[in-house]
Amino acid sequence: MTFAFIFPGQGSQSVGMGKDLADAFPAARRVFEEVDDALDQKLSDLMFNGPMEDLTLTTNTQPALMACSMAAMAVLAEEFGFKAKDQAFLAGHSLGEYSALCAAGSITLADTAKLLRIRGDAMQAAVPVDAGAMAALLGASVKQAEAAAEAGSKHGICQIANDNATGQIVLSGEKDAVQAAVDACSDLGIKKAMMLNVSAPFHCDMMMPAAAKMREALAHQTILEPSVPVVNNVTARPVTDPDQIREDLITQVTGRVRWRESIEWMTANGVELFAEPGTGKVLTVMLKRIVKDVEGVALNSPESLEAFAQKIK
Repeated sequence: MTFAFIFPGQGSQSVGMGKDLADAFPAARRVFEEVDDALDQKLSDLMFNGPMEDLTLTTNTQPALMACSMAAMAVLAEEFGFKAKDQAFLAGHSLGEYSALCAAGSITLADTAKLLRIRGDAMQAAVPVDAGAMAALLGASVKQAEAAAEAGSKHGICQIANDNATGQIVLSGEKDAVQAAVDACSDLGIKKAMMLNVSAPFHCDMMMPAAAKMREALAHQTILEPSVPVVNNVTARPVTDPDQIREDLITQVTGRVRWRESIEWMTANGVELFAEPGTGKVLTVMLKRIVKDVEGVALNSPESLEAFAQKIK
């Protein structure tokens, strides 16, 4: 069976994430300890015990989600004998792309944690509180969403941030501009549009200061060629050249997350099973809205990891 790993982004976090893996497997504990050491913070304690308001701070959420995903991958490798060569592709949603690159051996675990801490801080600091907004458009085509964004752009920055799935698109930009886009949706035949409760307007031009910070952070970062092709957010295609990976990680901060296209491309190239290692099942649920005839499984517990390992033997 041809399969790919897909790594979750912001929104999948929850108090208790990763604790059952740490309790059950030394391999998972080693991952959490290494991330704690890299950040000089007991991030694992925050993940396991909360409080939720601290865990949902972008500076914590980004490395925490990566750590949980990498713990699951370490368990598969060390406890169940999983070999990296067995997978066809890796991909990650927004910050999950860093998890994918870490899993592919492009960036070390410690460096990935540090980069995501910088990324989280930079994205939160890029825009004053309440200056930006994001909105979800449900039942909208890309063409309809682009028309809504164009209507919003008359009032300021308004762009498609995430093309998540068929009929699930997210806009991002200046607050008044995004609200104007939402107001225009009914006239454009869009079923439902709603403002989201987010801390910043991600993946739009308002994130340019954060992109500049990531350019600085990535300038001297060692990035190796991935051991497995990583389908990136910017192109929805595999990118293997380290210099191009670096540029695309910078572009990704302000660019559209082409998740629907990424899943469609992997499916067209033979993937029959998508596995989501880490916490939650956001991407697994989203998968069913993109392609009908593939299987998705969330690897978020000892039992699910063992079942997956048996399935792919």
